[in-house]
Amino acid sequence: MNLTVIGTGYVGLVTGTCFAEMGHHVTCVDVDQRKIDNLNKGILPIYEPGLDAMVEHNARDGRLAFTSSLPEAMRSSDVYFIAVGTPPGEDGSADLQYVLAVAREIGAHLDRYALVVDKSTVPVGTAEQVRAAIDSELEHRNVRVDFDVVSNPEFLKEGAAINDFMKPDRIVVGAESERAIDLMRALYADFTRSHDRLLVMGVRDAEMTKYVANAMLATKISFMNEVANLCDRMGVDVENVRTGIGSDSRIGYSFIYPGCGYGGSCFPKDVKALIRMAGNHDFVPAVLEAVEARNEQQKGYLFEKIRAHYGPDLSGRRFALWGLAFKPGTDDMREAASKVLLRQLIDAGASVRAYDPIAMDVARDELPAEWFGDGRLTLVDNQYDALRDADALALVTEWKPFRHPDFDAMRRLMRPDPAIFDGRNQYQPENMQSDGFVYYGVGR
Repeated sequence: MNLTVIGTGYVGLVTGTCFAEMGHHVTCVDVDQRKIDNLNKGILPIYEPGLDAMVEHNARDGRLAFTSSLPEAMRSSDVYFIAVGTPPGEDGSADLQYVLAVAREIGAHLDRYALVVDKSTVPVGTAEQVRAAIDSELEHRNVRVDFDVVSNPEFLKEGAAINDFMKPDRIVVGAESERAIDLMRALYADFTRSHDRLLVMGVRDAEMTKYVANAMLATKISFMNEVANLCDRMGVDVENVRTGIGSDSRIGYSFIYPGCGYGGSCFPKDVKALIRMAGNHDFVPAVLEAVEARNEQQKGYLFEKIRAHYGPDLSGRRFALWGLAFKPGTDDMREAASKVLLRQLIDAGASVRAYDPIAMDVARDELPAEWFGDGRLTLVDNQYDALRDADALALVTEWKPFRHPDFDAMRRLMRPDPAIFDGRNQYQPENMQSDGFVYYGVGR
């Protein structure tokens, strides 16, 4: 099939590239000409393991193209994936201006049957707004063209997105017409050959499914962090508790690792949007509000441990920070716990030397410039360089190179009586103490 994907962010670029990998001809569209120029040079706007190689060979073989002109892409396409951003508004609701702008542009140029697919994470009822926007443009042109709008939410994990797309747990399709359903089945046939994972439901049901999936995972994280905080006060090791409950098949081990709170582009935004949707329908989402509140508090957990150990004034103290991305496998720092901790440390008078295997360029772009200007924050090129003359290490993101560091080298590099504030429970407390470190974990 000939497909058009509008939006070359995380969802759009992965979606377009993976369809091209299966032999479809895909044109990716973005209004950012600089981004398109870079993509045509093989420069990607995101980091995702393995994606750069897939983009390169599919573009070279003529299956993947990039343009800033949607009308140009529409000449040969009959399926349009809308994968533009839906950033949160001030009230937490999803901002649909970019989605609806794309819908209007499709309507302004549509001249034959098309399938319009909402791939962006959008509130319940968005497909109806997309249909209305296209209809309005067609009416303005005084033409009649059949089209369908379906919901096909993405379930991609940053750092594992290619595998998630190529070998999906499920493919959710919200559609009302048999023609649209048959097209979606044909489009995803190669991804479901070994097992039919395509779930067909109502459009509004599919839109809701995406939000509920992310909210459920966020709930597990916040619940376990709350349990960890309670364990802290009761002299209980939460890691033993986690193992004990995770062995129950009804609970499982996924998303029950205590830490510094969730971040990224999805969980925070989607929980807020679902809370807003509930409010719009005069419903109090007590559990979701508690999930969000606990997460915001949890991002300050490490700093509370640091302040309890050193006191409120950290002037003259130097901290090493390992991990800036919100999780391993990505350079995404949106809503990352590291940003909260950095601000708290710097505001308290400390200086910080930070390292991340992937997110350093993003950090230079996103963190306040004044932090770098007066030496309060230094980004270093090696995890051990961050430790030089540090009073303590704060481990925020559980990248694999941080799991088994050289503790003898760490002790030599750091100041006397070094402390480790382990925000992801990567180390064993008894080992750290025997190695000469003061150790603080999460709930242990």
